[in-house]
Amino acid sequence: MKKPDTLTPAYAHRWFTSRDGLSLYARDYPGADGPARLPVICIHGLTRNSADFDAIARRIAATGRRVIAMDVRGRGRSERAPDPMTYQPQVYARDVVDMFEQLGLKRAVFLGTSMGGLVTMAVTFFKSRIVAAAILNDIGPEVSKVGLARIAQYAGKPVDTPTWAAAAGYIKEVNASAMPHYSDADWEAFARRTFRENDEGRPVLDYDTDIMVPIAKAGARALVPNLWPFFKRLAKHRPTLLIRGGISDLLDAEIAGKMRRKAPGMLYAEVPNVGHAPMLDEPEAEAAILSFLAELP
Repeated sequence: MKKPDTLTPAYAHRWFTSRDGLSLYARDYPGADGPARLPVICIHGLTRNSADFDAIARRIAATGRRVIAMDVRGRGRSERAPDPMTYQPQVYARDVVDMFEQLGLKRAVFLGTSMGGLVTMAVTFFKSRIVAAAILNDIGPEVSKVGLARIAQYAGKPVDTPTWAAAAGYIKEVNASAMPHYSDADWEAFARRTFRENDEGRPVLDYDTDIMVPIAKAGARALVPNLWPFFKRLAKHRPTLLIRGGISDLLDAEIAGKMRRKAPGMLYAEVPNVGHAPMLDEPEAEAAILSFLAELP
């Protein structure tokens, strides 16, 4: 794993308020070109947070383009929702719209990993004009039941990790099949992005375990939503790049192939020997993203 370029400007902390009163957070990486170019909005996966984008955000910002990586409600520095039924993509999409209004944003390139890609599709459906282009990281309008079953085994379940070594061990156990090349140092860094220290100094998961409540209540219907109309609206009207982990169990080769047939103008990049989901610091992913952005205003 490549380390972030320490010469790239650090990010600023941004706070905004959702329409139901939650205090939400985003990292803001300034680009030298400022408002002259479209910013990039990064939205993370189900149990993740904005820290996942640090490496690629710094690389993009180094090209002059502003990057804003948000913590979706219930994750990272964003406030936990008192009503867990608000942990749904359509609500996350409304939060994105609220962020745009409060931070003075007009249009942007969206970069969504896993759930973040679903949120991108939802934003496109509800507020199409703010999405100028999109990068979908290992996600599509349908997903493999194999990957869903694996995620369901750990997402939203509390873990006992008294030390950072235990936290790194947990992260490795959950993600080893997706990142077979990772070293112990990589797993420790992964844990630092996934856990935070509580008041007692113990690592705890940096998300609200109630994020799974809506999925549990929806049952099987939550696993197979028909999002093809959302995807078609996204990819038909704006530049789109799909990145897939070569051994992903969530976005398998069959689904990715179907997406490419439905949207022949969509660009595609595959990260070999990486599962769900690429961290976007891989050379193949980084090159595809920077090349895609270079063609945009």
